[in-house]
Amino acid sequence: MKDLSPKPGDLDPIETASRDEITALQLERMRWSLRHAYDNVPMYRARFDAAGVHPDDLQALADIAKFPFTVKQDLRDHYPFGLFAVPRERIARLHASSGTTGKPTVVGYTAHDLSNWADLMARSLRASGTRAGDVAHIAYGYGLFTGGLGAHGGAERLGCTVVPVSGGMTARQVTLIQDFKPTTILVTPSYMLNILDAFREQGIDPRDTSLEVGVFGAEPWTNAMRREVEDAFDMHAVDIYGLSEIMGPGVANECVETKDGLHFWEDHFYPEIINPETGEPVAEGERGELVITTLTKEALPMIRYRTRDLTRLLPGTARTMRRMEKITGRSDDMINLRGVNVFPTQIEEVLLATPGLSPHFQLELYRDGRLDALRVHVEALPEQADDAARAGAARALSHQIKSIIGVTCDIAVATPGGVPRSEGKAQRLRDSRPKD
Repeated sequence: MKDLSPKPGDLDPIETASRDEITALQLERMRWSLRHAYDNVPMYRARFDAAGVHPDDLQALADIAKFPFTVKQDLRDHYPFGLFAVPRERIARLHASSGTTGKPTVVGYTAHDLSNWADLMARSLRASGTRAGDVAHIAYGYGLFTGGLGAHGGAERLGCTVVPVSGGMTARQVTLIQDFKPTTILVTPSYMLNILDAFREQGIDPRDTSLEVGVFGAEPWTNAMRREVEDAFDMHAVDIYGLSEIMGPGVANECVETKDGLHFWEDHFYPEIINPETGEPVAEGERGELVITTLTKEALPMIRYRTRDLTRLLPGTARTMRRMEKITGRSDDMINLRGVNVFPTQIEEVLLATPGLSPHFQLELYRDGRLDALRVHVEALPEQADDAARAGAARALSHQIKSIIGVTCDIAVATPGGVPRSEGKAQRLRDSRPKD
């Protein structure tokens, strides 16, 4: 793989500022954000007053723990514009969730918010190894989902040639990668596996492409998948983090020279880790739920937003700003199976180490008598798809899951192509239990 480490002068000064400088900037901006929310969003004024806190009570960054949390349901309860802190006429763009589980969550941006977002996505791409003049192939979905347009704005801000492919039409993705010769691809990791399958189906060696770096986000993925993709394409695979309620992609990003966790862009976002059960802050370096306070958002300030993402914070390495460990899962994606906590990423890690199986999978929760049970749907590799090979792979995977994770699962090994594919975020968990 090509060395994509930054050269002197590539970084924004704040990326290598001292911790004291970063802390001072965060405190100044946090005071502004709390005041902005309190003065302009009725929900925040009511919440702060009910909790007996006021923006002036913030004397140090740790004082943010005195303020109440914000949760996703708050956005649904104030649909569509009830949490905006500026008049609707100042909103330059709206994004929204799909709303498949109820009211969609709507987010808005002022022109200044969009400019900051483009700057942070450009910083994230630069940290990934992309440079001005590179060709960026964007296979995130465009539209109300923040991925496509968020990546697009950052790539243009960095000075890239942008190929706005969006998701889907996988065979066409392969054609455009061959013809336009992009150096960077931005895509969900599960859809990158679909693209990899398409290369192989067309008899094209993916290692012969122009791709040098893949920027993967929008869903948790493992270091085992990183190794799988890097070996297949002979390119770097780096992790990007974001969520629409906070901004979109570009809240944190891995640095290509270290790949040791995602540096949080702390000049715009303040991270905390809390115990997801008690809501109390955990000790430095302990795992828990990530909570984020926006420091510069005009349209939609978020104060102590509970992401449900599970991780921990670590000191900076390639940058001064703290790192976030790769997301291990979401507290609301966790399966408690007969007393054992299971995350889809754990299954993925074991699957990728099991011979004879492709990396595509889906988990199915079902009812076995009075108890919950878990079935893992996987598929065989084309060269090992006969009945005997599939049965052997099922036994091997079942044994490894039991040994490493500690749960007993049914394993269903389909023939190649038998597991549903995703052209965006993968649906890793299907709940087939009867609705009691």
